Amino acid sequence: MYERVSSNIRKTWLLIFVFFLMVIGVGWAFSYFFPQWGPFPLVIAVVVSIAMTWGSYFSSDKIALSMSRAVPADPAGDRQLINIVESLSIAAGIPPPRVYVIEDAAPNAFATGRNPEHAAVAVTRGLMAKMNRDELEGVIAHELAHVKNRDTLVMTIAVTLVGVIVLLADIFLRAMWFGGGGRDNDRGGGAWPIALIGLALLVLAPIFAQMMQFAISRRREFLADAEGVLITRYPPGLIGALEKLKHDHTVVRTASRATAHLWIEEPIALSKAQGAKHGSGAWLNRMFATHPPLDERIAALQSTLSGSTAI
Repeated sequence: MYERVSSNIRKTWLLIFVFFLMVIGVGWAFSYFFPQWGPFPLVIAVVVSIAMTWGSYFSSDKIALSMSRAVPADPAGDRQLINIVESLSIAAGIPPPRVYVIEDAAPNAFATGRNPEHAAVAVTRGLMAKMNRDELEGVIAHELAHVKNRDTLVMTIAVTLVGVIVLLADIFLRAMWFGGGGRDNDRGGGAWPIALIGLALLVLAPIFAQMMQFAISRRREFLADAEGVLITRYPPGLIGALEKLKHDHTVVRTASRATAHLWIEEPIALSKAQGAKHGSGAWLNRMFATHPPLDERIAALQSTLSGSTAI
C-alpha cells in the first residue's frame, strides 16, 4: 500500500513537471509567432506559472473553503462530527484538521490544505443527515487519507497550472487572431511546418492539461478509498457511504469545476447527470470526469473486503 502511494506521488510530480513544460511550450510558441517581442513571452509564462503555484501553496485551503461557503463547525451542535475527525486523525497519525460545515442538502465532503499541519475538512449538512456513524467515518477517513498523502496540495497545484496554461493559451491565440505575427514575413513563409506545430501546441495544450488534471484526481480517489479503509478498519462503512452517494442525485450548489476534483464524488449537476445516463462505460464521459465511477470504487473496496475475509 505504502509503495503504491509513493509511486503515485512520484508519478504526480512528474505530471506537474510536464505541466511546466507545457507552459514553457506555450510561451515558446508565442515567441515564435511574435519574434519582435524576443524571449519576453516565454519569461512571462514561466514567471506567472511559478508565482501562481507559489501563491496556491499558501492559500489553497482559504480559497477552496471560501468558494464553497464553508463555515467553522459549531463545537456544540457539531460535536459528533468533530469527535469523528479527531479520533480518526489519531488513527491516521496526523494532526486533527480544522473542521468546517457547508449548509447544503447534497451529501458530499472534501479536504484541502498544503500539508497535514495546515489542513481542513469540510462536510455538507446533507452528508451528516444521510449517513450513519459508520458511513460518516468512512467518508471522513477518505478525506483524511487525502490529507495524509498530500493529495490536497498536489491537486491544488495541478489545478493552478491548468488555469495558467488555459489563460496563457487564450491570450496568445487572441493576440495571433487580432495582431498577427511577424515570423512568416521574416522568413518568407518557409517556416510554416514549425508554425503549424506552434499553433497546434497553443490549441491542444489546454485540453491535454485538463485531461492530466482529471487523471491525477481519478487515480488518487482509489488510493484514498483504500487508505481510508485502513484508517477505520471497517470497509463496509465507506462502501455503504459510496452506495448512498451513488443513488443520491442532488448536487452541491456552491461547487464549481475549479474545485470539483476535491470532493469525494462529482458535485456538479452535469457530471452527475452524465454518469447516470451513460454509466461507467462511456469513453468520453470517463475521459473528462474528475472522479472514477462509483461502481468501480465500490467494486475495488468489495474485492479488498473479500480478500481480507478469505484470509
